[in-house]
Amino acid sequence: MKRTPTTRDWLPLSRSSRVAGEVPTGAAFRPEWIDFEHGIRVGNLEPHERITQILKHGLEQRYRVGFVTDRWGRGVYWQWICWLPRPNREAKPLSSGTNFGCAKLFISLMDREDRVFQCGLGVERGFVSGRPSIPGILLKKDWDWHRLMEQCAKGTELDEIMGRLIRKDGFHATVTGPRGTARFDAGSFTSARQIRDAAKRAPASQWAGFNLFYPMPESEVRATRGYDLVQAILGAFHEVVPAMNQCLQVPLEGGTEDGLRPGGSGIPSGKGQAPRSPR
Repeated sequence: MKRTPTTRDWLPLSRSSRVAGEVPTGAAFRPEWIDFEHGIRVGNLEPHERITQILKHGLEQRYRVGFVTDRWGRGVYWQWICWLPRPNREAKPLSSGTNFGCAKLFISLMDREDRVFQCGLGVERGFVSGRPSIPGILLKKDWDWHRLMEQCAKGTELDEIMGRLIRKDGFHATVTGPRGTARFDAGSFTSARQIRDAAKRAPASQWAGFNLFYPMPESEVRATRGYDLVQAILGAFHEVVPAMNQCLQVPLEGGTEDGLRPGGSGIPSGKGQAPRSPR
């Protein structure tokens, strides 16, 4: 049986070193800022120490486009943070002024009872009908959710990508709504059709969304140096970008392989080759 990867599999082969100045490379990041009691720390830190700035910088260096940062939470600790490609949002004729309709890369400590840190791809459905209290969360025709649902069938490119990530690389998929979360891992995933079927069961008048993510248990986070943890997150992001591209109106180009190492300009690839914020 193939071994399920751990965070160490997503780490760069090169050793980390300090970088001069205040470029947000991740060299200044500390793993204890992923706080399983309170959330992801972003407050009371210098800009180059914040995970918001570090991951935004890394993504922009790799994919050579701007990214928009968004979040759920307030104060010093946030529970969910995302980054979405700006060209994809700007291309939307109806929804260019909101982030809800865009597929995004995210990190999360929302489910803190399981003591698991999540990083990967998220696509929101929002509300299909009704009058939600949050502006801009009612599903529109130009949202990336529609492309996701079209690809959620057996034999599609997304089906192949999800199958590899979930069965071989230890990723999980969820469809979350007010009635709970449908979860799929290597033992339960059969095809991307399960995602569409689960989404159909989410009430139209309530919020729903899809996540494809790599779960990092607290023990792995605690055993990893800060810079290496940043590289693990970026490695997981790079792994889900092919799935993300099946949903984007404006897909991301491949990205460089040399990596965001101190003094460099990209992001080290992880596992061999293949895992509203301060602006």
